[in-house]
Amino acid sequence: MATTDFDPNDTPAPLPRDGLITLTHVIYGLHAFSALTGLLSSALIVTAFLSGWPSIIAVILNYVKRSDVRGTWLDSHFGWQIRTFWFALLFFVAGGIAFVTVLGIPIAIVVWICTGIWVLYRIVRGWMGLAEKKAMPL
Repeated sequence: MATTDFDPNDTPAPLPRDGLITLTHVIYGLHAFSALTGLLSSALIVTAFLSGWPSIIAVILNYVKRSDVRGTWLDSHFGWQIRTFWFALLFFVAGGIAFVTVLGIPIAIVVWICTGIWVLYRIVRGWMGLAEKKAMPL
């Protein structure tokens, strides 16, 4: 019996429309603007990222347009951006819980600063992956 090299799982994913690639750049830009606002002001990066209008608009766009990118490599970027927002919120709340105790205040500050650095890393890594037209890891 002859074997075949054809594997139906090796079919390439559909390519996204150019407008969706541009939209994904805009969404990264909105997230970056919010995070950098926190970096350049008295606010923490994570606070500005979670409460800044640009970042909130970006997450709303992620959810509204996610069905348009489903099945393309851009879907991984939308998931990356959404997870970044929600995990940042989770870490922010965890820091807030630690903050309510006197001994937890230094821990909260460290958690918030580390979360801000992590947010910046995720924005930069994701945006670079987008520029290279590469999918993000799950």
